[in-house]
Order: sequence, then C-alpha cells, then structure tokens
Amino acid sequence: MSEAILQLDAGTLSRRIAAREVSCRELMQASLGRIARLNPLHNAIVSLRPSEQLLAEADARDAALARGEPAGWMQGFPVAVKDLSDAEGLPTSKGSPAVGLRVAKSDALFVQRMKKAGAIVIGKTNTPEFGLGSHTFNPVFGLTRNPWDPSRSAGGSSGGAAVAVALEMLPVADGSDTGGSLRNPAAFNNIVGFRPTWGRVPAVPAEESFFAHLNTAGPMGRTTEDVARLFCTMAGWDPRAPLSLDAPLPDPLAADPIAREPGKRIGWLGSIWPDLPLEPGIAQLCESALRKLQAAGYEVEPCTLDIPRDLNWSAWLRLRQMLTAGGLRGLYADPRTRALMKPEARWEVEQSLQLSGEQVFEASVQRTAVYHAFRQLFERYDYVAAPSAQVFPFDAALHWPKSIAGVAMDTYHRWMEIVTPFTLASLPVVSVPVGFGAAGLPMGLQLAGPARADLRVLALARAFEAIAPWSTKRPPALATA
Repeated sequence: MSEAILQLDAGTLSRRIAAREVSCRELMQASLGRIARLNPLHNAIVSLRPSEQLLAEADARDAALARGEPAGWMQGFPVAVKDLSDAEGLPTSKGSPAVGLRVAKSDALFVQRMKKAGAIVIGKTNTPEFGLGSHTFNPVFGLTRNPWDPSRSAGGSSGGAAVAVALEMLPVADGSDTGGSLRNPAAFNNIVGFRPTWGRVPAVPAEESFFAHLNTAGPMGRTTEDVARLFCTMAGWDPRAPLSLDAPLPDPLAADPIAREPGKRIGWLGSIWPDLPLEPGIAQLCESALRKLQAAGYEVEPCTLDIPRDLNWSAWLRLRQMLTAGGLRGLYADPRTRALMKPEARWEVEQSLQLSGEQVFEASVQRTAVYHAFRQLFERYDYVAAPSAQVFPFDAALHWPKSIAGVAMDTYHRWMEIVTPFTLASLPVVSVPVGFGAAGLPMGLQLAGPARADLRVLALARAFEAIAPWSTKRPPALATA
C-alpha cells in the first residue's frame, strides 16, 4: 500500500479502514516507515514503542474489524501523546531532567477517549521543558525542527505534535495551549490547531479543581474536519473535573461533525494593540486571507479590543506564574532538581513566590475585564481575527526571539503576547494556514468566537479552508514521498 495512504485526511482514512480497503497493519507500517525516514532529522516523535508491539496491536484492530467489532472512528490510527500528558506504560518526561523518565501508570482522560475510539498510542511527541516557551527543545530529547526548513523553529509547546502531523507521521495529534501552544506551532507548520473553550476538554486528575486554569488540551490536524472529529472525541463532561462542560457534541463518526453555518461578520484586530510589534509580512498575509473571505461574502472590518495592553499583560503574567509554578515548586524546593530546571522555569517559580493573594485576585478581576472586552465585540461581530504569531519561524539555534521589528522582548514569552487575550478570555480560537512569507515560511491566522461557540469557529475555519486550501501544500521533505 506504501506511504501514499498517509496523504489521506483522517476522515477518509477512517472510512477506508472501516470498509477494509486499508488495513490497520498497512497504516502502521506506512507510519513507522515515515517516522524512520524523517524523524531522525525532525525529532517530532520521542519514546517510540517497539515496532513489533505496534504491529501486533494493529493486527488486533484488524481482527476486531473482521469480527464486526470496530472500536470507533480512530480504528488503528497511530497517535503519539504530547510529552506533558500521561500515556500508560510510557515515560512522561516533560522534557526535563529534573523529572526523569517517570513511566505513567494510567492514561490522561483524553488519551483514554482516543483509545476507546480505536487509536494506538505509538509514543510521545516532543515539547519544550515543562511546556514553557513556544520553541520545542529540551535537554532530554533535543530539538524539534521545522518541516519547511529544518534550520528553523517548529514552534511550541506542541511542536512535536505539529511536525508529526505536517510530515504525515500521524493523521491527527493532541496538543495543549496556554500561551499559544496549539496556535503557534500550527502556524509555523502550515496545519490547523484548535484551542477549545476552556472546560470542553477536561483534565483528569483536574489539578485546578474549581479554579479556571489557563491551559487546555485540544486537537491538531491537516484539515478542519479532522480537527473537529478529534475535538469531539477529546471533549465532554467528566464528574472528576467539576468545571468541565456538558453541552452535547456531534458524533465524530458523523458525515459532517461541524454541521453548522458560520456567521458572516468578522472583526479584524490586526496586532490588537498599535504598539505590539509584528515581523514584516505577517499582517499582509492575514489581510490577504481576510480579503478572500470578503470576496466570498463575509463582512470584514477593523476593530479594537477595548482593554489596555498593560492590563492584559499584568493579568497574564500573574496568573501564569501562579498556575505554572504550582506544579514546579516541589522540584524547585530541592536544590538538586532545581539545578536541573531551565532558567525560565526557575524564573516562573521565583516570581510566583512574590505574589500576594491580593495580586492574584486583582489579576482575576483583570482577566474578567478582558473577557468583557471581547463580549462587547461579539455584540457586533460573529468572530474576531488576529495573526497567530508575531514572528515567522525563527532560527532554531535561538532559545527565543530577543526582539521583533527592533523592539526588545523583556521575557521569554513576550514574543507570543498576541495570543494571550484569547487565552485569558477562554475563547474558542483556531489557527488556520494563510500562506508563506518571502522566505517561504508559513504563517497562520487566529479566528475566535464567543465562549462555547466552538463549532461555529470551526465552521468559519472550514469555510476559509475551502476558499484558500493552504494546508494541502506539503513540506519539501514530502515532495517526492
């Protein structure tokens, strides 16, 4: 069957497996062949399980199909779990020598759900240490390289997942997003990444309990429909996550899991704040994408988010410090493991130790103000749009961009400031490919809607994909595959 089947979108692949036109073994063999050929350079997949075990599991999926007992739409799909989440029997390193290769004894909830749908976990995807920073490198597994130019960053923190999807090693992948970790690598790798409304994809065990966290898991894929199917598999209420949402979602086996007409009014935020720097060429690509939507009948007009930039950043810094550092303080408290933590992780903990309860409460009030600023926009617009990143994929040798358009960055994550208000407001937001800059490197556009309007946001993304199918363009490494 060869690697040609890897070009199929996940929905088509699912239907062909169900019809027994493609076997789970053939898919696994093709995927392992692609990984063997391209992963040594790009380093997207880590902790890969032995091939004989994976082929045996694929054979078991084929046998179940022969008995008329398919598990679900992901029957036989190879998946690799982002190395911040647990997959039973595999190490969860979080990219840090301070953690080590701790073998997980159980699956994260969304992994359980993917397995129930028939997926086979083949390994993990690479991530920055503790998921901090939108550039995927760590001292445990090394650097993940961009499929469009291996000398460039793959983004992060879901960089390994994005590269694995872009290089067709996996049909779809899970990621997670606090500061753009689904959106930035999607933009850098010319794929689709979706950050759902917070609470759609519950975290179990839910460490945040009754506190609304900034982070959420979400899907990545080469098409919006694939992303929607995986979203419907990952999402849904769980009683162990008290803030998870219980609104019904489509069956991922449905012919059209999105099945909702998009709205027509889009507010263009540009760089959101006039003094937020963008690398030349990014705004132009995004505006060209919006003109295509205008030509298709959408109303697009410039708009302004009525929230001061410094208020948004203050809320972001304090809440991120509190929530991120909570899981790191134990490692920081021990001088031996503290010495193994990267400087940015130590900085997050040290900043959090200076926070008062009053400051955290004030940050929560500021976060609410960001939400209401968006709510006011959604009284006029169905959606808002902004670039997915402030820079094109940068030199992979850098830890993070120190300046943008001549403006110095004062923290390791300031260069991703453009994603933060969407995170604070807990909005559903998708990054869609919008083309390539002068150096041939990809970029994405954030499309966001009101809280809980996940399927409407995906409907707009699909409508744009039909007009401008940039995600069908394959990386150079696949040109002859």
